[in-house]
Amino acid sequence: MATFYNDKTGCPESCQEADGICSLEPKIVAIGGGTGLSTMLRGLKECTSNITAIVTVADDGGGSGWLRQDLGMLPPGDIRNCILALANTEPVMQRILNYRFEDGALTGQSFGNLFLAALNGIYDSFDEAVRHMGEVLAITGRVLPVTNANVHLVAEFENGTTVFGESKIYAHKKEHQCKITRVRLSPEHPPALTQALEAINGANMIVLGPGSLYTSIIPNLLVSGIAGAISRADALKIYVCNVMTQEGETEGYTAFDHVSELLAHSLPGLIDVCLVNDSKIPERLIKRYEIESAEPTYIDRKRFENAGIKLLQRPLFSETSEFARHDSLLLAAELMSAFIEIRNRPGSLGAADRRAHDRVTARLRAAIGD
Repeated sequence: MATFYNDKTGCPESCQEADGICSLEPKIVAIGGGTGLSTMLRGLKECTSNITAIVTVADDGGGSGWLRQDLGMLPPGDIRNCILALANTEPVMQRILNYRFEDGALTGQSFGNLFLAALNGIYDSFDEAVRHMGEVLAITGRVLPVTNANVHLVAEFENGTTVFGESKIYAHKKEHQCKITRVRLSPEHPPALTQALEAINGANMIVLGPGSLYTSIIPNLLVSGIAGAISRADALKIYVCNVMTQEGETEGYTAFDHVSELLAHSLPGLIDVCLVNDSKIPERLIKRYEIESAEPTYIDRKRFENAGIKLLQRPLFSETSEFARHDSLLLAAELMSAFIEIRNRPGSLGAADRRAHDRVTARLRAAIGD
């Protein structure tokens, strides 16, 4: 009897579940927020249909903050970016959802935010609104808010001062010229979304970052049950370190300083591997970032050895971006390489992993015209 294969996954039709997701492909959970997470998701969706993005909801600035204050909803911005990164829609729909109004009361507001706000008004909970937006846009995988609770971020500084609200942290840090010592949520320890905990428990690989350390990644770890679920999970746990340090958050931080702060805000066993860019950053970008007191993240290898955390240095820099960002396909390919090398799943599972790696590398070759 002939064996038929799925065009997207390359897997036999026999491994297709009722929802069309390949049961052999690795189950990847990506945790964070902001631009970094959505960039990574664009690459990961070439690897597997089993993607769950768990996204912070502590933002209170910009268009998200306006909707949060005006409508009493959770901030839609990071959620919207992740949904669009995983969407399988026509280019015109992407343009519509990314459109920002230029006049009137809606100046600066994204249509995608308003679309999610409308769904939030129709359905009983924010996570349900997010799910329906994902269905409308036929996304690969799913996007989940880490909690449905109305939380705000609170930062404590080494000079003893405290600031309430994510949007105020940058200015406060610049004004006082001191380090963040701790961040917490208000109210503290909000309940995690049940689906988020289930996804973490069932994951093969959990990826933290890339993204703003204190305002995109750590807030997820402060939600009740999330850090514990990650620590206990039988999954490869990888932290993707930022290409550059970030003004107003991590000036002067090394790669291990980032890891140290993640561990200080969570539990042992959170990270198995740290993946760090070792591509040379162009001088023009280094000079641009110097104005912001930001620089390429220094890789302090010895501290990783002492901590027993595996360090992977790989070329991850996007040559086409006007900013110092990860290349989504390079990052996805290296994540899959690390997963195959370290986990080495047997039999048909390992074969599915290699097919996933081959798909993303084929896209990468096509993108660079090789």
